[in-house]
Amino acid sequence: MTITEVSKKFDLSQDTLRYYERIGLIPSVNRNKSGVRDYKSEDCRWIEFIKCMRNAGLPIEVLIEYVALFQQGDETIEGRKELLIEQREKLIARIEDMKKTLERLDYKIARYEQAVVEKEKMLKRTED
Repeated sequence: MTITEVSKKFDLSQDTLRYYERIGLIPSVNRNKSGVRDYKSEDCRWIEFIKCMRNAGLPIEVLIEYVALFQQGDETIEGRKELLIEQREKLIARIEDMKKTLERLDYKIARYEQAVVEKEKMLKRTED
């Protein structure tokens, strides 16, 4: 696949894809005879993984560390697992914070809705 196709498929800019490759998040992408990037399914799996992890809030630095460990081979399996467990715990904490924020927003919205109802009742009384 070309960089244009991959960009569309994953809704990432071409600059972002080049950046990910430059910093080592995507192992070096093969190029065709003309020097154009030729993304294979393995490259796309890395992009999908990185996009998912970035959407979950993982920092670039953590992902760089993960990819570097992966490239070192099976002797880093335990280290990769620990890194992912640590990030999972941080994600769970963020989700809990977001749930609390959502509850607060719901409460505030309900208060505004109640205020509108009360205002409408007052206006109706003055019209009668």
